Amino acid sequence: MAAENPAEAEDPVGYFLQDMTYHGKTDRTRDAYERVLRAFESFLGDPSRNPSGTARSVGDATHRDCMAWIHTLRNRDVAPSTVATYASYLHRFYAYMAQVGAFDSNPMSLVMEEMDERIDTNPARRELSVPQMREFVRGIAHPLEHALVVTLLKTGMRVGELCNLDLRDVSLSVDTPLSGVSTRAALDGRGPSMYVAADPSVGSITNGEERTASNKRKRSTVVPVDDELEDVLLRWLAVRPDSPSPAEPLFVGTASGWGRRLDPDAVHHVVTSHAADAGWYRAGGDREENVTPHYFRHFFTTHLRDRTGDRGIVKYLRGDVAGDIIDTYTHNWGDRVRETYESNIYSLR
Repeated sequence: MAAENPAEAEDPVGYFLQDMTYHGKTDRTRDAYERVLRAFESFLGDPSRNPSGTARSVGDATHRDCMAWIHTLRNRDVAPSTVATYASYLHRFYAYMAQVGAFDSNPMSLVMEEMDERIDTNPARRELSVPQMREFVRGIAHPLEHALVVTLLKTGMRVGELCNLDLRDVSLSVDTPLSGVSTRAALDGRGPSMYVAADPSVGSITNGEERTASNKRKRSTVVPVDDELEDVLLRWLAVRPDSPSPAEPLFVGTASGWGRRLDPDAVHHVVTSHAADAGWYRAGGDREENVTPHYFRHFFTTHLRDRTGDRGIVKYLRGDVAGDIIDTYTHNWGDRVRETYESNIYSLR
């Protein structure tokens, strides 16, 4: 059994895996993390393989150890998408253990600045046209499932960020169930828009509710809602069940978990079920082949970047930039963000 105090855990990987179970992660997800983390642990423990030349524990790993392990994966001709997945698992492990006080820092942070959430230019990835995606979206009749897919496609947000949206994070132009909700101050004067916060994380209490997913934005972002997305959200809000959560989540269950916030696994199931029907997803397929919620982020990035020619705005909308770059768009949001977005965002109807 893992120690109650994470700083005293003899097996940090085991502690992390046990916490994943407590957070409701599936056995398949937990097993995938365990395979990757134990492989990295084995690499660190072998002086002939790690760059230090001495056996290290995961708690003593440096960013050079992490980079060296990733380099060994590439030398073994592991697919780039798989390398990125393994790196994200390692990053999440260290980020979590640093957050709970087991480790002093996350040695993967510097590595992920170069790897994480890059605009994917891998030519092997499935490429879908806007007309193909439009036809796909038209085939989704359920108001909740339709709203989930269209929101992901029209905003480029991550699935965890989608799940963490509350009613207060949405501002629309007409009377809706939102009329009695006090929206974020950051949405005032912005017109129909969404506030994607940087702060929610797994296990944290945000807006009165413990969260089961993390946002990964470097800074909170206001994303425009165009007429098409507004219509889709209004259709969903007209039938959205009441929620027992004081946070009033935007997307809640309509079957099992009635009225309760959706988690990433539920959204992943919705997307991959429809993608399988379209021939875009198969069990055992890799990221190049399968259409998942993360694919929609790639689709948004590729098509909006190509239409605008403005990588800065795309990076702002994705939440990939911080500091003075994001301030440039924040201070002139109407002209720099909404106008560019509405002039270039694709239609899905």
